[in-house]
Amino acid sequence: MGLVEGKVAIVTGAGGGLGREHALLLAKEGAAVVVNDLGGTRDGSGSGKALADQVADEIKTAGGEAVANYESVSTVKGGEQILQTALDAFGKVDILINNAGILRDKTLAKLEEPDWDAVISVHLKGVYCMTRPVFNHMKARGEGGVIVNTSSTSGLLGNFGQTNYGAAKAGIAGFTRCLALEGKKYNIRVWGLAPVAVTRMTEDLPGMGSEESRAQLSAERIAPTVLYMVSDLSKDKTGKFLFAGGRRVAELKMVMSDGLRKESGDISAQDIAQNEEKIFLPDEPISFM
Repeated sequence: MGLVEGKVAIVTGAGGGLGREHALLLAKEGAAVVVNDLGGTRDGSGSGKALADQVADEIKTAGGEAVANYESVSTVKGGEQILQTALDAFGKVDILINNAGILRDKTLAKLEEPDWDAVISVHLKGVYCMTRPVFNHMKARGEGGVIVNTSSTSGLLGNFGQTNYGAAKAGIAGFTRCLALEGKKYNIRVWGLAPVAVTRMTEDLPGMGSEESRAQLSAERIAPTVLYMVSDLSKDKTGKFLFAGGRRVAELKMVMSDGLRKESGDISAQDIAQNEEKIFLPDEPISFM
């Protein structure tokens, strides 16, 4: 029996890359899957049915259950229609994986408003548009559920040339932490995922185009982490963020130093300057491999 046998999952942006691998593994483990993909290019332009259809057909050919959906996650109507596709086909939703995304990488000095708006719309607004109807459905059903929101090390740690993408992904992290608190009452668990993999989205980023990177950071290595998140293997956990990439999985979390405390009087700017070793954490290099 699969780890998600009898469950129904929505995976957005599932026409390729990470989303495709999530959808295929969930189906293999017994879930019926709504394969959502707008079918556009990496920068969000265009649309088409081929990508979603291909993954849905692949699942059905392997003996699984799947239905394709081509709506954009960046509108309230789109999110509602994606949910309706799941309800019409399978009658419920147990799992939501917010994976859809685009890239329009530029340094801030060159970043025009349309490039900012498009990335924020798909990533951050898209998580709102998709999650709200599904969360309310899960709440009304009273049987709980699991939501996985795809954040990024670019938002949690920073990355050159990605202020729009990083802002969106950091916003998703905040959304995730707040929703995890709201979901506890209804047994709706909420996760954050920070994946590193070579996909259509990332293949031309620095350090990602080599054959070694493609082998080490393949998209299919991320899906088992997502399977763990949405299955009963992690049924006691919510509000957590996992990094997944290559052969490594690790928790990512915000930390605070012991800091400076004064028994009396206010802390001055000079006090801060004189006690930096107590206030600031050491800058330690982070390895993603």
